[in-house]
Amino acid sequence: MEKHTATRLFESLSSGIRLDVFRLLVRQGMQGMVAGEIAATLDIPPTNLSFHLKALTQVGMLSVDQEGRFLRYRANIPLMGDLIAYLTEECCSGHPEQCADLRTPWKCSEA
Repeated sequence: MEKHTATRLFESLSSGIRLDVFRLLVRQGMQGMVAGEIAATLDIPPTNLSFHLKALTQVGMLSVDQEGRFLRYRANIPLMGDLIAYLTEECCSGHPEQCADLRTPWKCSEA
């Protein structure tokens, strides 16, 4: 992943609402949610949510499929994985396999 791409992805998640939407959709996995369900779950007005869904979709963090008159949104889990890999590729002096638990980076072995 290029730095420019990573920057765009982080910018798309810099809004608290967009971060909440993305995390909600990550929890839903491949099932995703239709826009109305997202709005109701997060208590966001549909017009406001539409703006945020569009921003996340434009950068690829979400995918959207038409289901009749509804739009179903899903988190792009592979892209999220790529973003995490970009952040951690230099872990443990460029040997991320040495990091036992990325939540506790202090476990990196000395190189």
